[in-house]
Amino acid sequence: MSPEPGWGAAADSSKAVAAPDPAGFSHPDTLAVLAGRRSGGAELAPSLHPTTTFRIPSLEAGRRMALDPTESCYYTRNGNPTVRAFEEAMAELEGAEAARAFASGMGAVSCVILGLCSSGDHIVAQRQLYSGTQFLLQAVCPRFGIDVTFVDGTEPGAFRAAVRPGRTMLVFAETPANPRLDLVDLEELGAIRGPLKAVDATFAPPSITRPLDYGIDLSIHSATKGLGGHNDATLGVVSGSGELIASLWAFAILQGANAAPFDAMNGLRGLRTLGVRMERQSATALQLAEALSGHPGVAAVRYPGLVSHPQHELAKRQMRMFGGLLAFDLAGGNEAGERFVEAVRLAQVATSLGGPETLVTHSASTTHAGLTPSELEAAGIGPGTIRVSVGLEHGDDVVADLRHAADKATAEIH
Repeated sequence: MSPEPGWGAAADSSKAVAAPDPAGFSHPDTLAVLAGRRSGGAELAPSLHPTTTFRIPSLEAGRRMALDPTESCYYTRNGNPTVRAFEEAMAELEGAEAARAFASGMGAVSCVILGLCSSGDHIVAQRQLYSGTQFLLQAVCPRFGIDVTFVDGTEPGAFRAAVRPGRTMLVFAETPANPRLDLVDLEELGAIRGPLKAVDATFAPPSITRPLDYGIDLSIHSATKGLGGHNDATLGVVSGSGELIASLWAFAILQGANAAPFDAMNGLRGLRTLGVRMERQSATALQLAEALSGHPGVAAVRYPGLVSHPQHELAKRQMRMFGGLLAFDLAGGNEAGERFVEAVRLAQVATSLGGPETLVTHSASTTHAGLTPSELEAAGIGPGTIRVSVGLEHGDDVVADLRHAADKATAEIH
């Protein structure tokens, strides 16, 4: 509900200025610029509302506000004008009715899993997952009596075959998967009847893929990554129907992993340049993938844009671009991986992704360090697996740097 005059958001004559209407435009690059401006203010940059709480005009109004999942001027754990602008922008970008922002990607993932599932329920999830999600599913869910079946997300029919009618509450997928860019067929996943379907699409923001277009119920992102795009906002977001987001809102209030207004402001700012960043990063990633494919010290390169990717045809069907992430395996295993990350000069050694700097990480030692050797093998992560998040530097410089590092890492082999 809108605050009464004199309460919540300050009165401002600029509110009469009409913002561009994104409803008449469908291209995601345009939506990224126009979305999240429903406040009607004249300002072009996102407005920051750092307050934790708001004045309540009356007890009756306060009672209504406390129970309204669309209210943004009651208490910031429930909602906040800056956070709401980010949520509205994400909903418009995803083609969703609503969205809810969280303090991190894992805040969003855990709210979906624990907010929807109860003791006795069953989840089907793929093996190829971000390690934090995998730990939540295999270690935390059993403590609450939630049964989880893991399948190979790249195998046709695997998700459907594992569904237990009447028991399976949720089917959870991640595509492209961290770190080896395995893909899930979204059309096949969306056709499953019965359980809710949720997809972590962090590696493929809405300018690349929109899971809801394929019949998926919930689209999840760690907005810390490509959506924010500047390594200065820790955010998660879930988009879906108004009914589903409202039901998750109630759990999110208790969970407490609410997005901070400052991070939401930075996330909204990042959305404005999402399209051009994805174009540049996708182009450089393809250039780098092709260059590394011919390197004698590189055993294999995984990038959806390469014809050699086992799911290249699927990538062409459900991805507008192929993204800025790639993975490759160095001949020489763990020792070569260590030498590689020590040899980069332009790229930075860090675990995140989607920002302006090119980042490299040795997956077995960082993002998936908690997995056992057998779990690493099941996820396709070898001792020489390197994940690259391509930044905004010139493609020739990125290629030169990583080829140099690969030369030094595998010099004794080739």
